[in-house]
Amino acid sequence: MSLPPRDPKPPLTYRDAGVDIDSQDEGLRRIRDLLRSTRTPGVLADLGAFGGLFAPDLRGIAEPVLVASCDGVGTKLAVARAAGIHDTVGRDLVNHCVNDILVQGARPLFFLDYVAMGRLDPEVFASLVEGIAAGCRAAGCALLGGETAEMPGFYGPGEYELAGFIVGMVDRKRILDGSRLRIGDVLLGLPSTGLHTNGYSLARKILFERCGFTAHSRVEELKATVAELLLAEHRSYLTALQGPRDADLVEGLAHITGGGLTDNLPRILPPGTAARIVRGSWSVPPLFSYLERMGGVPEAEMYRTFNMGIGMVVAVRPQRVAELEASLDRAGEKHARIGSIEAGDRTVVYA
Repeated sequence: MSLPPRDPKPPLTYRDAGVDIDSQDEGLRRIRDLLRSTRTPGVLADLGAFGGLFAPDLRGIAEPVLVASCDGVGTKLAVARAAGIHDTVGRDLVNHCVNDILVQGARPLFFLDYVAMGRLDPEVFASLVEGIAAGCRAAGCALLGGETAEMPGFYGPGEYELAGFIVGMVDRKRILDGSRLRIGDVLLGLPSTGLHTNGYSLARKILFERCGFTAHSRVEELKATVAELLLAEHRSYLTALQGPRDADLVEGLAHITGGGLTDNLPRILPPGTAARIVRGSWSVPPLFSYLERMGGVPEAEMYRTFNMGIGMVVAVRPQRVAELEASLDRAGEKHARIGSIEAGDRTVVYA
């Protein structure tokens, strides 16, 4: 005896599964001009190619070395989503990556982005890429391409992920890897513009859970909203440091990101040395003191979680400090002498 045929089911499409190719096409249409606005002479392909093509200018470089890095924005994205402000995190992403290769002496060549959403919102997507393109233009870096992924069931409504990949170049003889550091070198700190892109899990726990704020709450003591405080741009140090780097004033650079001064300075210290940091030698922004007090965060934890107002550390020979400071002054870059290199076991010593 044969079974009766099953009732026919309606046909399924990719859109029924949560992926709307038409929305992706609309998003790509919106960003086409943004990508073109970042074109540099080395770009050889337009948006839509399977891979980006780039021909670097090697004039004046005896032994070119490519320097690559990738990063994300972390849980700062949660603040952006809560505030409904999406273009700033794109600039954060580019600037973070630019700084990460700058500390090895490299100039950026091109950038690739990765955007993943539960359901692609063309307006939000375009806003994210608008910020990325702005960061690339400021760095003279081509936005060469990227990947857009719609992932229903993996990311919830309104959620998205943002990551970036950068490639730069440096002449091998000018690579900065910490090996040039010597005992007695002076450390200058360049100011951050806030938390940059690190420590947000702790900051959000303090401000949203312990203090009960929302992204739009105004913190009277700090004269700003939570969104204004937490979405302050992760700044780039490329422009300020181009002159000193070209003049061979810089012996080493450390980008102060996750791990703070405590964990990032040892990454460039040669064996037998330590970094001596003098607390109080720079002005710590009020936001950090507020987080420390409201969260009851131990001081050591603050220096290992947050940048504490220092986004980049520059090492310089003591006899060239004045020359470096003059160069930074001409670039309009604030700075403070925050410590020195001494004998030790590749750690940070706070005084």
